[in-house]
Amino acid sequence: MRIVILGAGPAGLYLAYLVKRRRADTDVTIIEQNPADATFGFGVVFSDRALEFLREDDQETYAAIVPHMESWSDIAIVHRGERIAIDGVGFAAIGRLKLLRLLQARVRSVGVAPVYSRMVRSLDELDGADLIVGADGVNSLVRRTCEQDFGATTRLLTNRFAWFGTSKRFETLTQTFVATELGFFNAHHYRYAPNLSTFIVEVDQATFARAGFAQMGETEARTLCERVFAQTLDGCPLISNNSIWRQFPIVHSKQWSVRNNVLIGDALHTAHFSIGSGTRLAMEDAIALDEALVRHPEDIGMALAAFETARRPVLEKLLAGANESAIWYEHFAEHMKLAPIDFAMNYVTRSGRVDIDRLRKLSPRFVEKFERHRSEASDRPPAG
Repeated sequence: MRIVILGAGPAGLYLAYLVKRRRADTDVTIIEQNPADATFGFGVVFSDRALEFLREDDQETYAAIVPHMESWSDIAIVHRGERIAIDGVGFAAIGRLKLLRLLQARVRSVGVAPVYSRMVRSLDELDGADLIVGADGVNSLVRRTCEQDFGATTRLLTNRFAWFGTSKRFETLTQTFVATELGFFNAHHYRYAPNLSTFIVEVDQATFARAGFAQMGETEARTLCERVFAQTLDGCPLISNNSIWRQFPIVHSKQWSVRNNVLIGDALHTAHFSIGSGTRLAMEDAIALDEALVRHPEDIGMALAAFETARRPVLEKLLAGANESAIWYEHFAEHMKLAPIDFAMNYVTRSGRVDIDRLRKLSPRFVEKFERHRSEASDRPPAG
């Protein structure tokens, strides 16, 4: 079998490794339009128990990645200068380039050498492949080529965000919300190495316009964001890496495969960065596709159908939560009218997947603080 994978991000690399590890006689080619060390952004964050989803079937990759991860058991919300800790919500992070290099080493260990800096302009160039995997991201050539057959749609959220880094070390994943004369700002920040952190700045549409970001160069925009978050950064500068303003794309495909073409990762779906699951979902797509190919080694059509049947119910549940989270962020300025503790509760229940009863078990200290605040508020005499 000849498999061609477009895209050498985490999904494409990990799929190539899994396929070749199980079936050494499979011809696997990975083609990536960018150089091997090219990446935007800084850290990759994983929710829940980091890479536990790898432990059962792939101890070697798990052992290769986990020592390089930064982890913590709480998150925090900063609103009106008050820091609210939410216990029991664990995350872990690793540098995006570090993760890619570790996965590149894994594919080399099974004899696959990705082809970098090659631009594929038409799927006709891949004639002869038994299976073409679109792991080529939001702007996927595979999806665009068969867009109508995939039933693919892409819509942009209205908020803008820019992905920065900083040498400021943050002990936990923190969301810092700031109201200024220019409008409303939010920063998602977390460490991904001992002395490096991701710092994503997000603004609503009105703030983007009022601040004049559309007319600013990258340096000027970075300087303004440093000023807005001066207290949070504690004198540390922001670091740019193609830190342009973007709108998050919601990608959805009704069909996951068309003939011998299949999509995984961001080419198939996107999960808003606020839930910290995009890379994990992409790698889990690769695991599910590999398992389907193992079950149906002689029939690509059956394998692709089995992949979708097994993976879709799990994925759609997670994406529904991610989309609810995205909607919350589209209106974060309105939520900032709430008092800090009420705002934090509104935030942590935003996806609809966590209610107060579950929170009592997951985050007992936070819920205790919230309920004490509500009790004290109800005991106060009415104003006036």
